[in-house]
Amino acid sequence: MSNVVESPARPSGRAIAAGGVLAVVLTVVLVAGLDTGTALTAPDGLRRTISEYGLGPQAWVFTAAVVLLAAGSIAALVTFVRHGLLKLFSGTSIALTLWTLGMIVIAIFPKQDRSMPSSMSGQVHRLASLVAFISLPIAAFLLAKAMARKHEWTAFVRRTRILGALSVVMFSPLVYSIVVGVITGTAWWRVLPIGYVERGLLLAEVLTVLVIGHWSMAVSKKDQIESGRPA
Repeated sequence: MSNVVESPARPSGRAIAAGGVLAVVLTVVLVAGLDTGTALTAPDGLRRTISEYGLGPQAWVFTAAVVLLAAGSIAALVTFVRHGLLKLFSGTSIALTLWTLGMIVIAIFPKQDRSMPSSMSGQVHRLASLVAFISLPIAAFLLAKAMARKHEWTAFVRRTRILGALSVVMFSPLVYSIVVGVITGTAWWRVLPIGYVERGLLLAEVLTVLVIGHWSMAVSKKDQIESGRPA
């Protein structure tokens, strides 16, 4: 009998990409579930940010959703790097990594509870949110630029650019709120119904991650077909 122990098979690129997309879909399901419950029981609660869920009894659901979104994002990045379409230290890879790290930090550090004195956790949460929300559209634009000359990815390039632009548009009301807040002395989160603004931004960015994830699945499938081996 042989004493050689076989190492477990390395997950295929296609499995990693598909798992990432599934993780993002689960994020949508969890957040939609939270918002549906709020809409049915306390509709005014939707005016508050999604991060508010991290301060209540449903914090574990919020945390799970954010971690799943981060996992889906890193799965797409790993797939692109693994198949040689992105370099590990490229601008796209760095931007996607910053987005992912931002999501993880958001999950670890709860947002500021406005009924309590200012906290370090709240400051870290706000900074991580800013880094994440800016990094993803940058990653989308850089990815689209890197693939623009590859005609087989034309549709994905177009979708990624559109959603990257939509993310920028949806981010602009937050910039407006901050500027108005500085000028008028009004708390920036009171300038606009920040909960609705944030939900619009999150929707645009989650859709961006879904498109990038779908793209990574297509990359793995193409590689599998061309090489005749598991992707």
